[in-house]
Amino acid sequence: GLKAWPTGETFTFFDRIKALLLDVGAQIFFGLRMGPEADKVNQSFIDAADASLAVLRLPIPGTLWYRGLRGRRYLEQFVAGLIPEKRQADTPDFFSELCKAAEEEGGLSDQDVTNHMIFLLFAAHDTTTSTLCSLIYLLCKHPEWQDTLAEEMDQVAAAAEHPDRLGYGDLEKMTKTGWVFRETLRLRPALTAFPRRTAEEVTFQGYRIPKNTLVNLSPLYTHYMPEYWSNPERFDPERFSDERAEHKKHHFQWIPFGGGHHKCLGLNFAELQTKTFLFHFLRRYRVSVRDGYEMPVQLVPLAMPKDGLPVEISAR
Repeated sequence: GLKAWPTGETFTFFDRIKALLLDVGAQIFFGLRMGPEADKVNQSFIDAADASLAVLRLPIPGTLWYRGLRGRRYLEQFVAGLIPEKRQADTPDFFSELCKAAEEEGGLSDQDVTNHMIFLLFAAHDTTTSTLCSLIYLLCKHPEWQDTLAEEMDQVAAAAEHPDRLGYGDLEKMTKTGWVFRETLRLRPALTAFPRRTAEEVTFQGYRIPKNTLVNLSPLYTHYMPEYWSNPERFDPERFSDERAEHKKHHFQWIPFGGGHHKCLGLNFAELQTKTFLFHFLRRYRVSVRDGYEMPVQLVPLAMPKDGLPVEISAR
């Protein structure tokens, strides 16, 4: 997909990466190659997510809530229409396996399968879209790290069995790329709050919090606490190196994926997907933003660039 990205002209990185990751997620989890419906699916996800911010929750045409309901209905029709085919398919994708398991073991209706798959596809591409937008922006602001990562990737490729195709072992060798991934999620987590409920009554900093009280955890606070992070406002990927290991002072000081029993199941997939994209992108292109540019960010429901992140790429 990267071969078709335009060089020497400005384009919005958000639109390109979101479409690419939707296609990748559809292939991996659905066993599909997105056709002409890709744009409609993508817009439906955007509308459904934005509807979570709606104040007026009535189906009035033109409102956030109305567009969200319409987007959700389209996604349900799109996914549910694939279930009969997936029940019969002999393919290794998650969708086929879930359909067959639901039929053989019971307990999951077609609506349940539809809900699970919509959420999985959303989680598989939207959060990584957020992360890669933030990561590319930070690399534009710190271009020396583009060269550092490209050099690391060239070394990995030179030692790989297939220089243009990564294996799991190759991903593990991309150490500095992992630092940049983690530092991006420290500075700019995709989710800026985690709603939870207290399992038991607790006392915290002198306040009694009853059982079953709604509480919110804020990575944007935790990730900037100076008692755990040196110069927390600074982009400094080396803080995650084995020599410094700043992230190991407390088990819950780096929480872009949450923690405990509700820790995100997709954390390893997110790193795999990010490293794979960067391997192909940074070995092919240099990326930049205009002088003086500061990316405006919406923080809810996911951290995303308000302007789509206009960038320009050139061949390396």
